[in-house]
Amino acid sequence: MADYWSVPHADADDYFWAPTVPPYTTKRSSSARLELMHDVFVPREGWVLSGSFMGWGESIVAECDAVVFLTLDPEERLRRLEAREVHRRDGHEYDEAAWSAFLEWARGYDDPSFDGRSRVAHEKWIERCDRPVLRLNSAIPPLELRDAVVSWSP
Repeated sequence: MADYWSVPHADADDYFWAPTVPPYTTKRSSSARLELMHDVFVPREGWVLSGSFMGWGESIVAECDAVVFLTLDPEERLRRLEAREVHRRDGHEYDEAAWSAFLEWARGYDDPSFDGRSRVAHEKWIERCDRPVLRLNSAIPPLELRDAVVSWSP
C-alpha cells in the first residue's frame, strides 16, 4: 500500500522494540514508542503502518483513516512467519531463547484459550475500534489485497 500511494511504511515492531543486537530483546516504553511515532508519522500527509497496536498504540490508530485487518490460515501464517524470520536473521546475531519464545507465542495465537495477544484479543480490539475496518484474508495474492484496499470506500 505504501508503494502504491508513495508514502512511508513502518511496522509496529520498528517502534515497539529498541534497536539492539541481537534485535527484539528490549522493549521501548509505551511513552517512548508513541512519542517517536507521533514525531515521525502523524505530521505527514500520508503513511502506512503495519502490525498490532493493541494495548499501547490507540492514540496512533486514532490518527489513521482506517484499519485493514488481515487474517490467514494458522499453518500458512506460521510458515510465512518462519520464512520471514529466517530471512531477517540471516547473517545476524540473534537470541535463540527469544526466537524460541516468539515461535511458542506465534503457535498459540489462534488458540481461543491462549492468554495474551491473540486472535481472540485482536477480534475484541477490532470490535471496539472506532475507525472503519476492512477485513481481508491474506491468502489472496498481494496485488488483489492492494486492489481491495484501493477500491474500498469506508
